[in-house]
Amino acid sequence: MADTPLEMLKQTLREGGDLFSLPPVEGRVAFDTMLEEMPRSEDILFGADTLAGIPTVTASTPASSPDRALLYLHGGAYTIGSPTGYRSLIGELARASGTTGFGLHYRLAPEHPFPAAVDDALAAYRALLDRGYPASRIVIGGDSAGGGLTMALLQTIRNSGLPQPAAALTISPWADLSFSGASIESKQAEDPSLRSESLRVMAAHYLAGQDADNPLASPVRGDLSGLAPILIQVGSAEILLDDAIALARALGMANSPVTLEIVAGAPHVWHLFHFMIAEGADAIARAGNFLSAAMDG
Repeated sequence: MADTPLEMLKQTLREGGDLFSLPPVEGRVAFDTMLEEMPRSEDILFGADTLAGIPTVTASTPASSPDRALLYLHGGAYTIGSPTGYRSLIGELARASGTTGFGLHYRLAPEHPFPAAVDDALAAYRALLDRGYPASRIVIGGDSAGGGLTMALLQTIRNSGLPQPAAALTISPWADLSFSGASIESKQAEDPSLRSESLRVMAAHYLAGQDADNPLASPVRGDLSGLAPILIQVGSAEILLDDAIALARALGMANSPVTLEIVAGAPHVWHLFHFMIAEGADAIARAGNFLSAAMDG
């Protein structure tokens, strides 16, 4: 029905336009301004910290356990976005998973192209281990580009000989910068917020001439064996649907544990709107249960 909260949200997103069509500096201001307007629960305590010298936003709730950490990698096509803007989502995921959330200010393109973001994410994970968090009590999450970055980080953790975290969450992951999935075009009319043309420009900013098939840029091309259990959540109304499906297939082919959820009618990273649509709150609750269960062993 056109008057459901979900359909009303999608109409609002359509009217908001394509932020990725702006130059990155302008897009960052517009994106963070939009996210700053979203309400945040009063019982979430936000703070500031650093991991390996990289600024982070911390989030804790009455449900947070001091020995459990969520490393969160925000979305924004590797060019815009910040954990400051994502505070509400990080806080709600921290609540649902019983963790302290660490939202990382990883470096952005085009000033800092690939693999700067991957290097920052690995440094932050090492820093959490050095602080005494056991890997079995660390979980990693990310949305959109942050979902792809999460998958790059898991591969890099394995390649570095470090222990895998307990589990990982990827929301609407951008996992194929070669744009080989059919939904990039076939879902364009349904997707209220993303445009393939703009994503191609952002991919060029991030790659800076490097190969889109590099497995740390396009995790669907990588060796995904030996990774932590992963939950993939994606909406059926987004152009990155095939990225999520291809990622789940690649994980399955590599015998890595994976759960794929496709939520009917949901747009890109609908979790951000948990305060207005039940689909967002429900997805966060399921993600929290998944992450918490993995840490419980």
